[in-house]
Amino acid sequence: MVQQSVVRLDAAFAALSDSTRRGVLEELGRSQASITKLADRFGMSLTGMKKHVALLEEAGLVTSEKQGRVRVCRLEAEGLGDVAIWIEARRKVWNDRFDALDSVIETLTRKETRDGQA
Repeated sequence: MVQQSVVRLDAAFAALSDSTRRGVLEELGRSQASITKLADRFGMSLTGMKKHVALLEEAGLVTSEKQGRVRVCRLEAEGLGDVAIWIEARRKVWNDRFDALDSVIETLTRKETRDGQA
């Protein structure tokens, strides 16, 4: 189970590393869209956009379904939630480290001030 989470997270960050795919997520955050509409919006071929959407789907960030002759894409909030949780955990670790560093600096500054006045 943990290995599957890591693989999914790796896929999500790989998908997010591309500006076009991030743009697609922003578009889908506003409303669902067809692959054709997304391709037009980003000035690329239908084949190129299909590849981007496929990577986003593999990462669990987007879902798509065929509606008649059109494939409609939607943002998959759960996939983004996994990424947000991972980032938040890293943010907490770094904030805790910076707080500890601030405490050390404050202690040293007080000691330096006290020693300088003595």
